[in-house]
Amino acid sequence: MHLGEAFRFSLHALASNKTRTALTALGLLIGNASVILVVTISLTSREYILEQISGVGSNLITAYFDAGNREAATVANDYVKFADVEAVKTQLAPRIKTATGVMSDFQAIVLEGKPHDVKVIGSDDQYATVRRLVQLAGRPLNASDVALRHRVALLTELLATRLYGSQSAAGGRTLKLYGLPFTVIGTFKERTDTFGLSELSRETILIPATVMRYFAPYERIDPMYVQALRLEEVEDVTRQVRLILESRHRAGANYYAGNLTGILDAAKNIALVLTIVLVLVAAIALVISGIGIMNIMLVTVTERTREIGLRMSVGARRADILGQFLLEAVLISVGGGLLGVAAGVAVPLSVPLFVASIDIHVSRASIVVAFAVSFLVGLGFGLLPANRAARLNPHDALRYE
Repeated sequence: MHLGEAFRFSLHALASNKTRTALTALGLLIGNASVILVVTISLTSREYILEQISGVGSNLITAYFDAGNREAATVANDYVKFADVEAVKTQLAPRIKTATGVMSDFQAIVLEGKPHDVKVIGSDDQYATVRRLVQLAGRPLNASDVALRHRVALLTELLATRLYGSQSAAGGRTLKLYGLPFTVIGTFKERTDTFGLSELSRETILIPATVMRYFAPYERIDPMYVQALRLEEVEDVTRQVRLILESRHRAGANYYAGNLTGILDAAKNIALVLTIVLVLVAAIALVISGIGIMNIMLVTVTERTREIGLRMSVGARRADILGQFLLEAVLISVGGGLLGVAAGVAVPLSVPLFVASIDIHVSRASIVVAFAVSFLVGLGFGLLPANRAARLNPHDALRYE
């Protein structure tokens, strides 16, 4: 039998029982769609997690003095100083982009007619770059503001809105801090919300550290941020930062230096395990679909026993019968697989139509794998029924009722 003839005969046989064929193919449709959706969800989740961590700074190193339970006055000399920040910049210049320090305090301001404590942080012109802050309005701190001790301030998005009604209205306004007037020069926000776990809260004021030093009882940098030049050097630069701090202070002072590479690695491992588990679940769905194909094809062989005997009696070879039933099984699985691929691709691509902020990329590899698996499922699970049909005795098949 020629391939074209076998193909037409298979289509006719499948079309003669449309409901059974459709229900059998439905399992492959669901299985293939699941494979694509599972891989897409896993990759999208992984990219989102890594993007959020990178938004804080994947090359970011944090360092500070761990005072423990001791009072500030007793360990004032052990705190990280601006001189330490400059030393790190100088000694690690070939391996880092820059370094910066943060001083923190709280000040009472009048907010909506009532006194309200807000966080005030002091830093330099490198802070916005290192922390990857988003400038919403106005301008950031510059080197001149820091060097000339300008009394200027930047406000977080929420604080500017609560104080002045909007971000645009905040620019040029005067804010009283430490009994002195500060000019608001802009508003900003974190690229990735740290939910108050960093020195930035939703209501924070940023001023030059050179100004803040006059109002702080101790010069205390907490934390110091260092941005490594390359991701692969983060671990070694972290060690070097700690060694520099320890070398510049008294023996026994405890300095912490850490980074986000551990979190990045953990996120990657979690995403990998999640992908494997979900793919296994989808694979189980495909196996179940394959068993359904095998079951239906065995029933079909039984129903068409006389037909098989008749075809063999007029010259059909066992190979022809084998190929015929194998082709029917493959057509069912591939047909359901193609519909599953279409469904698995359509769902992720339609998400941006409803949620514009979500950008989902469908893995091409998952499409190829899903289609290849559907073909192999039809071939593998269709082999037993096809082989049983090919092994029928023509005389017994013709007498079968």
